[in-house]
Amino acid sequence: MINVAIVGATGYAGAELARILTAHPGVSISLVTSRQYAGKAFSDIYPAMSGLIDLKCVPFDAEIVSDSADIVFTALPHQVAMGVVPGLLDRGTKVIDLSADFRFQDVSLYEKWYQAHKAPSLLKIAVYGLPEINLELIRNSSLVGNPGCYPTSAILPLAPFVTGDLISLNSIVIDSKSGASGAGRSLSLTTHFCEVHEGLRAYKVASHRHAPEIEEVLSRLAARTVTVTFTPHLVPMSRGMLTTIYADILGDLSPDAVHDLLVSYYNDKPFVRIMSPGKWPDTLHVRGSNYTDIGFQVDKRANRLILISAIDNLVKGASGQAVQNMNIMQGLPETSGLLAIPFPV
Repeated sequence: MINVAIVGATGYAGAELARILTAHPGVSISLVTSRQYAGKAFSDIYPAMSGLIDLKCVPFDAEIVSDSADIVFTALPHQVAMGVVPGLLDRGTKVIDLSADFRFQDVSLYEKWYQAHKAPSLLKIAVYGLPEINLELIRNSSLVGNPGCYPTSAILPLAPFVTGDLISLNSIVIDSKSGASGAGRSLSLTTHFCEVHEGLRAYKVASHRHAPEIEEVLSRLAARTVTVTFTPHLVPMSRGMLTTIYADILGDLSPDAVHDLLVSYYNDKPFVRIMSPGKWPDTLHVRGSNYTDIGFQVDKRANRLILISAIDNLVKGASGQAVQNMNIMQGLPETSGLLAIPFPV
């Protein structure tokens, strides 16, 4: 049995980790930390966990956390995570970080979009935790930077076409729509019920921090610079993400060729489902699951490829993917604890 600790367990990502790991056959949750709720039972904060996770939240202490766990999930805000991860690694503990602090290889790129990095040397050993792209690197890593939800939904559809040099790399437009849980559990006026309900709006247009994350990974896949136009939107639902991508086709690319390429590229990837031609992903059909559904269309009139993906932003976009990474790092079947069927309604 693998002992795991969740640092920052009372945010949405931490709670989703707890939900998933409770049903994992090879895992025991040994410790949960929370600064705000120290001393309170986890099930008092999330009554849905009553009788399942009654551990009391404790303040973070690197020594106590490392002594309690074989692997640690840090579900902390950006900048906070980089302050605690080095102490865990120094004690020989494997870490999966759900913030952006260890997603970038280029420290100057991180610092341009976030803030000064307190542990830049660790970026050299951190692995970008997208299993469909970096499986072997993740397997041998002690520090994984879990991808953002928007990048996951954009990179997976684009990867086969960027790698195969089938689309114009300066023509990629990404339009994403996310449920309100993507903003986290902290109070914010923009995510109050009355501000979100019955509304739909774009935000951080051409300035969202996930754009450089998408570009860095796609550039590695393409072996040359990729620049994208990325616009996120907030939609009035609790969870789910739908991303529509447009890119100019180089040469001739038929619908059958697109379908065959996607199926071949993700043939052995258990959490990517390729839609049949003429069928489109729907956030409802991945809700509560670790699946990414990908659909496509070739716009022959405009010679443009259209890719559409749907994920649950809290699962494949965050905590489910983190558990997938843990399975790989610990030598477990990749699907362990993650085969929950999407909620049908």
